[in-house]
Amino acid sequence: MASGRMRFYSVAQSGQTTFRYVLPNDFPKEMKKGNPNYDRPMKTLYLLHGFSGDDSDWEYNGMAEDLAGLYNLALVMPAGGNNFYLDRAATGRKYQDFVGRELVEYSRKTFGLSDQRKDTLIGGLSMGGYGAMHTALAYPETFAGAICLSPALIIHEITDRKPGFDNGVANYEYYHEVFGDLNGLDRTEAAPEVQYQKNVQAGRENPRLYMAIGTEDFLYQNNQQVRTFFEEQGADFCYEEGPGVHDWKFWNAYIHRGIEWLLK
Repeated sequence: MASGRMRFYSVAQSGQTTFRYVLPNDFPKEMKKGNPNYDRPMKTLYLLHGFSGDDSDWEYNGMAEDLAGLYNLALVMPAGGNNFYLDRAATGRKYQDFVGRELVEYSRKTFGLSDQRKDTLIGGLSMGGYGAMHTALAYPETFAGAICLSPALIIHEITDRKPGFDNGVANYEYYHEVFGDLNGLDRTEAAPEVQYQKNVQAGRENPRLYMAIGTEDFLYQNNQQVRTFFEEQGADFCYEEGPGVHDWKFWNAYIHRGIEWLLK
């Protein structure tokens, strides 16, 4: 199992950034025996961390090497800061462009990864779950599917909020800096529903979406409106829930379920 951390210059961020990777390209033959995932070429899964995390989360808290080996997946795990993987107008603040285009192009070129949509997936937890959904919908020609674990689908909660707002995770100033003007935010492309409908109207094939959240998670109610939307749209969508809070015990269980659903 090849793994490591790479530092490279990001044009989207106007500076050096890092990502971690795990490649099952030297997985022992005896460990592949009977595993149908090795009857096909290796696919790639870009895994995004949550709020306050970094590029090491899926290795130290998750099970990156196990996932790579079991499912024959190249894993690429970028550092994204607390930026919700969104683009801003300021120079060096193109986090959507970084994850959805630049990192994909760089990792494909560097590691010889497949450039086929069917072989390219994205996933994440919490803020990264939102980022995975948003990025996949923003680049439907690149990503065949997204795994969204306990996604921070907070757009409706923070829409139209005013100075002084604080939901216990972050304050008005933070949300305004990351998302821009909060007035009417749920009618912009920050909302997955808007992204999805724009793709439909443009004749673009939307990615498959897997979403899972614990029934005791503080984001549970935030997820229900988006869940209902995708179900009503008849999207290629799988929603699952089960006992659990906002923690790695839940994410490490449901990342398997998400991958297996997307690989069907």
